[in-house]
Amino acid sequence: MTTTTPSRPVVTTAAPGPALSGAGLLTVLLGAALPLIDFFIVNVALPTIDHDLHASEPVLELVVAGYGIAYAVLLVLGGRIGDAIGRRRLFIGGMAAFGLTSLACGLAPSAWTLVAARIAQGAASAAMLPQVLATIQATTTGQRRAKAMSLYGATAGLSMVAGQVLGGVLVSADVLGTGWRSVFLVNVPVAAVALVLAVRTVPETRSARPEPLDGPGTVLLTLALLALLAPLTEGQASGWPLWTWLSLAAFPLLAYLFYAVEARADRAGRTPLIPPSLLRLTSLRRGLVMIVPFSIGFSGFMFVIAVALQQGERVDATTAGLALAPMAAAFFVTSLLGPRLVARWGTRVVTAGGLLQGVGVGLIALAAWATWPDLGIVQLLPGAVVAGTGQALQLPVLFRIILSEVPGPRAGVGSGVMTTTQQASLALGVATLGTLFLSLTPHVGMRDALVTTLLVQLAAIALTVGLSLRLPRTIA
Repeated sequence: MTTTTPSRPVVTTAAPGPALSGAGLLTVLLGAALPLIDFFIVNVALPTIDHDLHASEPVLELVVAGYGIAYAVLLVLGGRIGDAIGRRRLFIGGMAAFGLTSLACGLAPSAWTLVAARIAQGAASAAMLPQVLATIQATTTGQRRAKAMSLYGATAGLSMVAGQVLGGVLVSADVLGTGWRSVFLVNVPVAAVALVLAVRTVPETRSARPEPLDGPGTVLLTLALLALLAPLTEGQASGWPLWTWLSLAAFPLLAYLFYAVEARADRAGRTPLIPPSLLRLTSLRRGLVMIVPFSIGFSGFMFVIAVALQQGERVDATTAGLALAPMAAAFFVTSLLGPRLVARWGTRVVTAGGLLQGVGVGLIALAAWATWPDLGIVQLLPGAVVAGTGQALQLPVLFRIILSEVPGPRAGVGSGVMTTTQQASLALGVATLGTLFLSLTPHVGMRDALVTTLLVQLAAIALTVGLSLRLPRTIA
């Protein structure tokens, strides 16, 4: 049913509603970009945060991990709440909270205050991001949806690279003496503009039959993700105390309990937080399985390169950030061609993209081995361009595949599942590949630690290539 109010159309996802305008799509894509930019923008700012706030290594880890964990554990809940109360309403509320928490980060007087503000910022992101995909699913169809999903994937990938580039530029520019604080303060005017645009251009949508919140599922999912991510992100910096091993040991049990509770709710006819029946959709299941190694490798690479360039090569934040600018440029250009390539070649472009990304990472590893300690923009250029091209042929298409069969009434749940999987995997990438790199460095030196970590990433890329061969040839 479609209803209207004097100020804004409100549509349920049971029937077609007003189409998302170009300005509305731009607005929700901006909402998708900000949380991902902020996940990566901090990487090159950590040394100056350490110098200014005298933070220990475990606390610096929490500046990154606190945001990522809060973001990951609350995403599915954010999707469910948006389905119930209105996606536009929660998008606007999340954007406002994101702007305020960014201001709190930028004004933080101490390291622990910054950690607390980052956790709150992650929670705000989790309220905002699921509404983006759910709104696209609810207000577009056919080719318009395919184009919007391609733009979403391009925005997500570009944001992850551009965040690190922007962070380096802002820290070095030291705008008005703000130093590292500018990487957070820059969000405030952007969020203000996005709020004005959202009020004017984004239609309200919600589920025709909103389900009550799944309390037991929410608690168990939160505990399971915390049990996995917290020790992996903090273990290396803290010296792997007993609690980290106990937490990792608890993860399989918590994951099983979560699945059992969700399956029982699904069989009883209720809608759990993550319905197991939704995972029976072949496209969603196979796409999610591919997102995991892709995101782990992507975020691990970004973190390791930032550390290697700043601590190993002793370059400034601008140079460390701009070293990945060619990757961002290649991603952007290729993503514009993506929809036409998919229309002609189907999901085979994902396989081609994986192969190209593997070649690019291999070139970067070779450059690091051959030119260290003179690794810089010029040496990274060929590998960064090839890798960025390959990534652009994978990520936008995977997003389309995952949501292609999700029914409209479950748009918020589907987008929440996808973004949670991606975000948890991004956090895992920093934790696993970052820990591997930092653990190897004292024993084999930074060059060999970097090369070894890149070779491990190559194994993850090989896995995605193999999995891509099982994708359906066409996208619904």
